Amino acid sequence: MKDFMKEAIKEAQKALKYNEVPIGAVIVLDGKIIARGYNKREKSQNATSHAEIIAIEKACKKLKSWRLDNAEIYVTLEPCPMCAGAIANARIKKLIFASKEKTSGDNLCEAILSSNRLNHKTEIYYDEHYNEKCSQLLTDFFKNKRISN
Repeated sequence: MKDFMKEAIKEAQKALKYNEVPIGAVIVLDGKIIARGYNKREKSQNATSHAEIIAIEKACKKLKSWRLDNAEIYVTLEPCPMCAGAIANARIKKLIFASKEKTSGDNLCEAILSSNRLNHKTEIYYDEHYNEKCSQLLTDFFKNKRISN
């Protein structure tokens, strides 16, 4: 089986090249990547240009449907509340993320995706195998930002 988190990391590295927060996402359906995304907030000057949102938009366009029922999304960082909401609304079956958001000890992403208000539940998996690599990408990015400012 293909290691899809490695592909999400490649997307995060693309973001890094453009001085964007290095977060990447890929959406997989039937064992194949159908969409990719990386953060583009600086380039687009759009607060919603997160990796997950971009990948979801591409997947919906490709499938000509807003429902991504049997899809899986692989993300290098635990999704923010906006992205968790988009994942839930797109009805993505599984979320797999590699690094936990350091500021979220409240499990907000999980709370959103498992809310009783939703008629769809997304399975959530933490891929700790890539935690160190994905965390280091983010740590180095922000460290370099502080040094250059």
